[in-house]
Amino acid sequence: MVERAARTAGTRDRIAQAALAQVAAGGYASATVNAVAHRAGVAAGSVYTHFPSKADLFAEVFREANAGELALVAEIAARHGDTVPDRLAAAVNAWARRALAGPTLAWALMGEPVDPAVELERLASKRGFRDVFAALLDEGVARREIQPLDARTVAAAIVGAMQEALLGPLADPEDNHDPLVGSLISFVLHAVQAKELQV
Repeated sequence: MVERAARTAGTRDRIAQAALAQVAAGGYASATVNAVAHRAGVAAGSVYTHFPSKADLFAEVFREANAGELALVAEIAARHGDTVPDRLAAAVNAWARRALAGPTLAWALMGEPVDPAVELERLASKRGFRDVFAALLDEGVARREIQPLDARTVAAAIVGAMQEALLGPLADPEDNHDPLVGSLISFVLHAVQAKELQV
């Protein structure tokens, strides 16, 4: 019984990993159930045994992929030995560079047309990033490292601006994204009127 449950969980995980790999390779539009099943080495019917629909599968895939990115940004934001402007700059830098290093997956996670269930996960992810940035901004105000502001509104604006600014460059094969990343960091630090601009 335990062995069968482990085998079932293993197959489910393999399907989810195959779905993520398919999105990373060809975008959401390429991620048909047949393509995922082929990549996972299972029959297409097996996908539906573990996930009620394609939308359910990819909602989970997007939730997990975004959770990984959010965890990285949250870890940087929590480095209490650094100033808030330094952590803000480091979080923007890491988020932007990871997106630019995996442009197909980043486009799927941020901007590609998706099913409504997947779009709900995308919106939840944006709220997660907003909350991390808002907590960091509140800390910065409390420590007098940034000017007083409405942290949730400004954090939401940062998340929206970051994603909008990255969507075009994700399609650009340019190797050197340093100017873009530097501009994003500078924009965010100026937007929050950081006392010590770390660009």
